Amino acid sequence: MYRCSGEPGDDGPAGRAAYRPGELMMQRFDAPNMLDAPDAARAVAKYRGHADGYDASARRTMRLRRRAIAKLALRPGDRVLDVASGTGLSFPLLRDAVGSDGEVIGIDISPEMTSQARERVSAAGWRNVTVLESPIDTAPIPAPLDAVLFHFTHDVVRSQRALQRIFSATAPNARIAIAGMKYAPWWMSPVNVIVRAKARPYMTTFEGLDKPWDRMLPHLSEYAWTTALFGTCYLGWGRVRDSASVGRR
Repeated sequence: MYRCSGEPGDDGPAGRAAYRPGELMMQRFDAPNMLDAPDAARAVAKYRGHADGYDASARRTMRLRRRAIAKLALRPGDRVLDVASGTGLSFPLLRDAVGSDGEVIGIDISPEMTSQARERVSAAGWRNVTVLESPIDTAPIPAPLDAVLFHFTHDVVRSQRALQRIFSATAPNARIAIAGMKYAPWWMSPVNVIVRAKARPYMTTFEGLDKPWDRMLPHLSEYAWTTALFGTCYLGWGRVRDSASVGRR
């Protein structure tokens, strides 16, 4: 496990990802049509083709999803945001944790994914789970949030505007958990060809894949992370800075 200070550009000696020039060359070589920054329209197009089979494809990361949600330490009555909530696979776990007095908010940009998420909510009869179809950076996020889940949301965590919108709605000391794909260590760099092949259908940019969480560090007072799935994924958790939050109304 690695601990970070939360200061911009400082994630501690142990947590600093090793990244070699050859890795960047390999990325450019086998990443046709990938962009230098997230692209919302392209994301919508990608997930239009993934929606029907998404739940089946997500089975391999369900254990990591459960671990991330556990790191949120949710309590009955909490309000939690599920960022890029997809088909709502996290909703049952989140709703069980916050109870009937809490609130779960899911936001996703894909019409096809949010349609399935709404069907899931309706079938379960949850009255305290809300699904919003919107880009994160313009979403009407209810505030304050007690916790935020980022599960395989690479495009979102590489967007400063999206992060600013999310953290403008968090309560002081809110908990965050983040999980997703990342480059393997430099000495496993051949594995990263597979990482990119697995990631390409679900993200529009490989930018920041060496350290996907670094843009949220200025918003956090503490952050720790560990690797998963043989170093090709990560799990992070932390607390939001008071200065990055809104007060409870």
